[in-house]
Amino acid sequence: MDVHHLDSFLLVGSIVTLLAILAVRISSSAGLPSLLIYLLMGVALGESGLGIQFEDASAAHALGFAALAVILAEGGLTTGWRDLRGSLRIGISLATVGIAVSVTVMALAGHYLLGLSWPVAVLLGAVCSPTDAAAVFSVLRVVPLPRRLTGALEAESGLNDAPTVVLVTLVSTGTVGDHHPLVVGLIILGELVGGGLVGFLVGRGGALLMRKVALPTAGLYPLSVLTLAFLAYGAAAYVHASGFAAIYVAALVLGNSELPHRGATRSFAEGVAWLAQIGLFVMLGLLLSPSRITLNEVLMGLVAGLVLTLVARPLSVAVSSIVQPMHPRDLAFLSWAGLRGAVPVVLTTIPLALGVGGSERLFDLVFVLVVVYTALTGPTLPLVARTLRVALPEQPRDLELEAAPLERLAADLLQVTIADTSRMHGVEVAELRLPTGASVSLVIRGEQMLVPEPRTVLRHGDHLLLVTPRAQREAVERRLRQVSRGGRLAKWLHEERRRPGR
Repeated sequence: MDVHHLDSFLLVGSIVTLLAILAVRISSSAGLPSLLIYLLMGVALGESGLGIQFEDASAAHALGFAALAVILAEGGLTTGWRDLRGSLRIGISLATVGIAVSVTVMALAGHYLLGLSWPVAVLLGAVCSPTDAAAVFSVLRVVPLPRRLTGALEAESGLNDAPTVVLVTLVSTGTVGDHHPLVVGLIILGELVGGGLVGFLVGRGGALLMRKVALPTAGLYPLSVLTLAFLAYGAAAYVHASGFAAIYVAALVLGNSELPHRGATRSFAEGVAWLAQIGLFVMLGLLLSPSRITLNEVLMGLVAGLVLTLVARPLSVAVSSIVQPMHPRDLAFLSWAGLRGAVPVVLTTIPLALGVGGSERLFDLVFVLVVVYTALTGPTLPLVARTLRVALPEQPRDLELEAAPLERLAADLLQVTIADTSRMHGVEVAELRLPTGASVSLVIRGEQMLVPEPRTVLRHGDHLLLVTPRAQREAVERRLRQVSRGGRLAKWLHEERRRPGR
């Protein structure tokens, strides 16, 4: 690549990236995962559109894995352990037992319904079984769900890439037949456990290192944390463990540790992950040759998606729930929310890069399946959640709260805006009864800045600046929301409702 090619690449890449960022707004309002728009942008740029040629399956395989690693790192860094803890058992079960059930069902359907050879049928089951974190949570942001559901979906999507990568690699290289199925299961389990252990050790050691080392500038902290996550990936791959499991666990440990500039680190990781998603989906769209897709591939993709959505996914959820029984409504929603995204398409690049017979047909079939069924299930998730009565009631926005870290003090600065619907209006500062160590430092009212006294009365439209020890932040936010919704007697009323007989 010379300078002229670099200039052209930067021009086209910048335009595509800006259009993709603007597309997030469209996809959010329409309830569609943004990946669909990115995939179609890639198709439009490819050989059937602007004519950009991209047929290097090996490069797509390598770049796809790198992008998935970034997405998993961001998922771990932005996931709270308290959100994940209660659903970890079913999440792990879905990523292991659920995958086994789904692969079996889809392999049988691929062989007997679609007429695929057994190796290609097993590949179809393996690549279609894992869910995609980016696809799932781009849609789940529009509907409030309890932690038991979001935790299960996030744990599953963070861990189920690892076993499927091993299985797809074994089948694509033809070595799966050299081992007993039990041995294959033990290999997959060993890589998953080994990767998780490496990720945990790197995460704990990295968190300790980041707390001890004072870097000269704040911008180096986010870069260091993301580098530690990739260190876990590389170390796990070096010892033949799962790099995907390692990077997710390492990021999860780092994201839930008390690190300097943790807020900036999460924002940086989120931005890098969005860039990885855009590049990944556009690249996969470029790799597709629309002229190669016939009506037969479309029909096969529709049939495979129907079996996956209505048979394989519900059955895998039902079997996985044995380790953590859940209400039938929760299981029904988990079944419908198993969105597929970039992961199945990326996994098809493994046999494509190795030249496995029928891999091009498999790629086209899976591409059709992902686009059609993500477009079908994604926009309907809010309706399904409300119909099954698993969605949380939307809370009125009576209080707006933002936070910034005060690293030297191990504290946070909270900016609170009292909305017109808030019952904090008329409450004195002393009546907030904030946890020990937290205080209201400044009240901004219109053009005035007031240093509050205990008897200062708060009004609609006031902006408050509060300083709270980091350990008390959750309690402070909880107390502020109680007062905003219940007024000065919020805590007393809350306790009265909890008394027996009330």
